[in-house]
Amino acid sequence: MRKLVILLIIVFSFVQIKAQKELLMSGPMLGYSEMREVLIWVQTKQEAEVKFEYWKQGDNVKYFSETKRTSPIDGFTAKIKLSNLEPGTNYDYSLYINNKRINFNYPLKFQTQKLWQYREEPPSVKIAMGSCAYINDSLYDRPGKPYGGEYKIFNSIYSKKPDIMLWLGDNIYYREVDWFSRSGMIYRNSHSRAIPELQPLLASVHHYAIWDDHDYGPNNSDRSFRNKNEALDVFQLFWGNPTYGFYDEKCAVTMFKWADIDFFLLDNRWFRSSNNRKFSEKEILGNKQIDWLINALTFSEARFKIIIIGGQVLNPVANYENYSTFPEEQSYLINSISKENIKGVIFISGDRHFSELTSLPREGTYPLLDFTVSPLTSGPFTDACSKENNYLRVPGTCYDKRNFGMIEITGKRTERTLKFLLFDTDGNRIWEKSYSDKDLGW
Repeated sequence: MRKLVILLIIVFSFVQIKAQKELLMSGPMLGYSEMREVLIWVQTKQEAEVKFEYWKQGDNVKYFSETKRTSPIDGFTAKIKLSNLEPGTNYDYSLYINNKRINFNYPLKFQTQKLWQYREEPPSVKIAMGSCAYINDSLYDRPGKPYGGEYKIFNSIYSKKPDIMLWLGDNIYYREVDWFSRSGMIYRNSHSRAIPELQPLLASVHHYAIWDDHDYGPNNSDRSFRNKNEALDVFQLFWGNPTYGFYDEKCAVTMFKWADIDFFLLDNRWFRSSNNRKFSEKEILGNKQIDWLINALTFSEARFKIIIIGGQVLNPVANYENYSTFPEEQSYLINSISKENIKGVIFISGDRHFSELTSLPREGTYPLLDFTVSPLTSGPFTDACSKENNYLRVPGTCYDKRNFGMIEITGKRTERTLKFLLFDTDGNRIWEKSYSDKDLGW
């Protein structure tokens, strides 16, 4: 009888744990990382209580986070901050749903940033990036050949073991049924986030995101979009950036530091005038955002200052949504960087459905670089390299199939090297280009 009771308890426990696992929609996903704090995101399929247990790798002392209850108004998402952590430390963690620990067949781990200043050389950093991630949904997709594919690319990114993943916009693709309702936006984010290939990458790499038109609203959408406030609210629900906005302006702008790099994540939609305006000043970022950016860049003492924006900044071809289609504001931004003699500036962009490295020479100073990385899983612009005459393109860097990029930064504090790398969907290296900090103005 006693053995039967024990067996029933074991069976009941197994059923309970399996039931809680089935409540998980997607995640957990790591958001920002600071020296003493990390954010973790998770989504359930219905209302549930979620929390995290965490511990230093190799240590038996364990801690629990606060418990949050997911709700339908927030798409059953939860973001939990783990605080009072130790700098430069690797942690393991577990997810609990309704007080039941969920088991995964891949590691759950995070890292805090290192306190290296005034003590040692800055750490090396590996940064993965990509844009344009279309996940097929046959019920709502346009008829014909599926536009998305090769989701294995997320496994390839995961295999590179980056510290950070930068999502460069069009991270999801809102469909016509999604644009004008909060529930539609939540559905689209939930559907795209939940694919199995993405989950290991979410669980152990720290993610930061900007948006572009397709994860903001309709194609080519601008500041007139009716549901921009809902779009921003849903964007915040599904991403773990440290902040949203600047000065007294709400939008998708933020910045963060990692080692001796400052990252500036810009918003090319919230303030954008229509692409079709002809008789007024046209703007993408707007004067306030550029003023904030130039202030932040001049304040920054980082060796590398990486500016992340949805569309290409330096490509001279005035086509599609390149910054060259807004030449006055483009010139103002570039001239401001030159006049302030800001060192170490690099642009990272997406959007174009092909990848390339653009180099803009400037008289008396270092060239500006724009590393464009696109697409992850969307349909590529397969003849871009032959059709688009970007005369500032670094030879040999154009690639018009699905891909992802990486930046690796290594070396001593005053002898840093930055390497751009591009990979195909299987993780095979397409090309790489290296630049020293001296090449970037130091």
